[in-house]
Amino acid sequence: MASVLSHPAVPIGIAAAAGRRLVPPGLALIACLASVVPDVDAVGFWAGVRYDAPLGHRGFTHSLTFAALLALLAVPFAGKLRARPGTVLAVVFVAAASHGLLDAMTTGGMGVAFFSPFSNRRYFLPFRPIEVSPIGVKGFFSKRGGEILASEFVWIWLPAAAVALIGAIARRSVREQG
Repeated sequence: MASVLSHPAVPIGIAAAAGRRLVPPGLALIACLASVVPDVDAVGFWAGVRYDAPLGHRGFTHSLTFAALLALLAVPFAGKLRARPGTVLAVVFVAAASHGLLDAMTTGGMGVAFFSPFSNRRYFLPFRPIEVSPIGVKGFFSKRGGEILASEFVWIWLPAAAVALIGAIARRSVREQG
C-alpha cells in the first residue's frame, strides 16, 4: 500500500487545483479522511481476517463500490461543507477511489479488489513504481522507510503538486480574462 502520509496528496492536489470556492477547506478535510479510510481493513490482520478475503486488506474497503458509498454518505453534509452536493459526491469519490488506485501501483501485496463486492479478484495496474509501505509505523524508522517516502514523493506528491499548480494557473487565467 501507499502510506497513510501520502494518500491525502490526491485530495490536497484536487482541492488546490479547484480552489477554495469549489472545494472549501471542510470538504478538502473530508476528502483527505476519505483517502485514508480504506485502510481500516488493516484491523482485520489482528482480528484474523485473511488478506485475500473479501473483507481482507485491499478488499471491499478499497473498491469503487466503497468509494461510492463514502461519497454518498458525505452528500447530506454538503450544506455544512459549503459545497454543492455534486461537488461533494465527486471529490469524496475520487479521494476514496484514489486509495485503491495508488495501492494498485505499488510493488507489493496481492492487488486491489476494485469490483468488490461483485468480485474479489485482485488487480494491479501495469505501471507499479510506488514502493509498498509496511503496515504499521515501525517500518518507517529505517532505511526502507526513507526509500518508501522518496518513492511516494516522486510518484504521488510531485504529480499532485503538478495538478495543483496547473489548476491554480488555469483559475488565474480565467479570472484575468473574465
